[in-house]
Amino acid sequence: MEQIEMKLENAVKMIRERTNFRPRVAVVLGSGLGKYAEKLNKVAEISYSELPGFPVSTVAGHDGKFLFGTIEDVPVVMMSGRVHYYEGYDMQEVVMPIRVMGLLGVEVLVLTNAAGAVNTAFQPGEFMMITDHISAFVPSPLRGPNLEKLGPRFPDMSHVYDPELCAAMSCVADGIGIRLNRGVYLQWQGPTYETPAEIRMFRALGADAVGMSTACEAIAAKHMGMRVCGVSCLTNMAAGILDQPLDHREVQEIANKVGSGLEQLVTGLIREYGKEGIKE
Repeated sequence: MEQIEMKLENAVKMIRERTNFRPRVAVVLGSGLGKYAEKLNKVAEISYSELPGFPVSTVAGHDGKFLFGTIEDVPVVMMSGRVHYYEGYDMQEVVMPIRVMGLLGVEVLVLTNAAGAVNTAFQPGEFMMITDHISAFVPSPLRGPNLEKLGPRFPDMSHVYDPELCAAMSCVADGIGIRLNRGVYLQWQGPTYETPAEIRMFRALGADAVGMSTACEAIAAKHMGMRVCGVSCLTNMAAGILDQPLDHREVQEIANKVGSGLEQLVTGLIREYGKEGIKE
């Protein structure tokens, strides 16, 4: 744990040496939101590979860098690409970028991802606002000695996804005419897609969508006191619902097609946060 703490401190120090920019909002760019970085009035860019001991993304579509700038005059840091547990990293390494952004002063974390729809009332190409999650299938990022400077040993997870931010996202979706489902996200360890039997189990547990990221990031952020909201781009029906195989290329294609709607949602949320502060 001391090694992780040192890596975090070194990363923050190196970033501060490169830029004095102070972000208030962090956005994790999941599949389909990669082009959103073009909307940023960028002031600095730092690749994960430039930070000693930092995990580097190995997945297509995940660049692996921090982008600093403004959206709607709000200071923002974007994670252009995330790292995943299935890439072979320890869960402490997976959430290092989230913790670094928290140590840089981020107040609000917006998580996005591509996910498979478990709820048969949902359709590919729609969005789901995450209202809760199931993380029992992956190790907790808080396992091991607690870093007291980050948060308490036993953090409350009753409301991981901030109710006021969720309400603001719903209002934004209504205003731009986007259907925004609400539901529970389940993080699967991957890299295999789930079997039909596993999807039936997930549905019985109350999951509405499944993916291979996000919940661990939300836990780490909540532990640090950040306010969290999340939205999934539903790129496919989960295994066993339709009689067709799952393919990562098709997932990316759907995510890219509906990416503009996701961009509008995130921009609208950032705009509302900038205007109102979105009271807790």
